[in-house]
Amino acid sequence: MRGFWPLGLPTGRLRSAGVRRTWGITLVAATILAPVAIIALAPGYGSEPAASRVPVPDLVELRPGAFGYRAAGEFTRAGKPVTAPVVTAAIKGTLAVTRHQVTVADYQRCIEAEACPVVDVDATAADLPMVKVSWRDAHAYASWLSRETGERFRLPTDEEWAYAAAGRFHDDALPETLDVGDPGQRALAIYDREAIREEKFDALPRPIGSFGANENGLLDVAGNVWEWTDTCYTRSALDPRGEGATTVSNCGVRVVEGRHRSYIADFIRDARAGGCSIGTPPSNLGFRLVRDDDSRRAQRLLLGWMRRLL
Repeated sequence: MRGFWPLGLPTGRLRSAGVRRTWGITLVAATILAPVAIIALAPGYGSEPAASRVPVPDLVELRPGAFGYRAAGEFTRAGKPVTAPVVTAAIKGTLAVTRHQVTVADYQRCIEAEACPVVDVDATAADLPMVKVSWRDAHAYASWLSRETGERFRLPTDEEWAYAAAGRFHDDALPETLDVGDPGQRALAIYDREAIREEKFDALPRPIGSFGANENGLLDVAGNVWEWTDTCYTRSALDPRGEGATTVSNCGVRVVEGRHRSYIADFIRDARAGGCSIGTPPSNLGFRLVRDDDSRRAQRLLLGWMRRLL
């Protein structure tokens, strides 16, 4: 079989093994990188679209840090329910969070672009937080906003939400003095907790800023609009020492945060009408987003490396 050689090399003469090896590596690299390079160097890739109609949302940037955090999900030990452990959660990079929840006006633009599912929207309530949206709706909005702005936006994880909420994050665990071996005590403690949650307050969405800002400058955290996170519901079985755990995840149910934590199926838009897996349902389901800075940094590093290589 005839060999394939680069143009410019004379034929009929023995090529060295080094030349053959170098040319082989070059061919392999070109085959792998060419499609990626075409995408990476295409106009607008990795940069803000020139004709974007949607501005980047107002963001609050939080410094990295570590904090004690009551883990989400259900935990059992020896087959009996126990209080979720407190773990140390770490935010390793800058966390950029939208200052306020996504509004009716924001979501309406996504509907008009035919990128978000159509839901009931009151056009006269443009400055109110968008509510009665499912996790799937919120995910569609984040994808559309990312395309429109050239930045990558997503829902926060439960840990990120708790870090951003700071003093407004509620640890609603049952008392530590509870005898886990006594199901009656546990039932009474749960009843008391749910009775407190049923405290009457105005459940109608209010204009942005009605519940003030927390110490991080975020508006309306733990007001009367609960917020979707990207964290899946989990069930964990602790070992006899209460340490190592066997965990099963269900991403058809997501963690929702607000005045208390809830677990809700990802297609539910109004938890009061059903779909809340555990406990008192949230009054309203809305969301805010975070900018994925890790993805942006990785993309820029990749583009820089490829341009130097090419």
